[in-house]
Amino acid sequence: MTAFHDEPATGEALRRALGLNRRRFLSTCTAAATAAIAAPVLGASPALAQDRGRGHDHDHGGDVLVPANKRGIILYTVRDATGRDPLATDLPSGFREVFKQLSRFGYRQVEFAGYGQHANAPGGASLESVQGAKLLRSWLDEYGLRAQGNHGFIPPSWPLTTADLDTFKKHLEIANILGMAHMGTGGDPTGSAYRADWDAAADKWNALGQIARREGLKLYTHNHDAAYGFLLDGGPLDAQGNPTRSSGIRKLEYFLKITDPKVVWLEMDIFWAHVAQYKFHTYTAHDGSTREKVFDPAGLVVRNNKRYPLFHAKDGVVNTTNGMGYDMVPFGTGVIDYTTFFSRVGDRNYHNPMVEQDNAPSSTDAGQSLTHAKIGYDNLAALRKRRH
Repeated sequence: MTAFHDEPATGEALRRALGLNRRRFLSTCTAAATAAIAAPVLGASPALAQDRGRGHDHDHGGDVLVPANKRGIILYTVRDATGRDPLATDLPSGFREVFKQLSRFGYRQVEFAGYGQHANAPGGASLESVQGAKLLRSWLDEYGLRAQGNHGFIPPSWPLTTADLDTFKKHLEIANILGMAHMGTGGDPTGSAYRADWDAAADKWNALGQIARREGLKLYTHNHDAAYGFLLDGGPLDAQGNPTRSSGIRKLEYFLKITDPKVVWLEMDIFWAHVAQYKFHTYTAHDGSTREKVFDPAGLVVRNNKRYPLFHAKDGVVNTTNGMGYDMVPFGTGVIDYTTFFSRVGDRNYHNPMVEQDNAPSSTDAGQSLTHAKIGYDNLAALRKRRH
């Protein structure tokens, strides 16, 4: 990482007043300077960018469940748009034009899913570099958006190899340039059901979280349904010496207990948590009895509220024939009760919900993912507390 020296006294005073660590302060200053250089004559002024797309977002009343500045989207939802050739379409393409469109919809936050786009888009195919991050930051600032996280690089090695550690530190530097408070991954800490493997995963994440914390970032992991299945931690051993029965604790619940709350954070994918609720409601106890324990996603968040700074807001309709219980649909058009979920978890100025729809891109409708992103924004913005 770059070392910085001889910071002027006035800069040091400003940095301390803002409560920023040295790298985050310098990254913010660099990004602001880059934005001033990179913004074209026809681009929105910062004031216009901040106001674009707000529509009815002047409503900051107590009934609003997701405040305007907390409405986000993970860019995986519109990956076909960032990935399409701008020379072959009139639709928004590449990061810059997609940011512009998302800002028009009203979004104020984005979560990255990597830094790749079409080679013909401004900046080229890969922006996974310090210079690429500066360019991305200039576009985010231009359109009044904040980067809130990334499903990016988590070292596969443990103990960490030098190469993996260097790559991880590069991603932390990129995250700071982009202005992120969090950096994470799209996968579970481990795909295993066994306690020993979750113990090892916790050791790794505690170590990575310490490194991230030193750089001013919160490191988070993400869930699919399996991570909220039951941990195998007792009972008779199988032929490989692994336990075959459960105490009834779920894998990520165990992970929460054995990781350091000061350095390890979680992002709940609410759709997959509801799939887990559907799939994993009985377990075989250590004594061989079958027991029922229905998963309550919002309840887990309430018990560990500050450990969940981010959510994936993803919706579904009931399907009891596909093994998951739900089919994915645009946010706000399904049956998952987000009014109740967000009401229960509270802390609306802390949590960062990111609209996501894995199947938003279409092979027959090139504009579908952005259309669904607009639907998702409107429905997220419309959420209100129920009046009694």
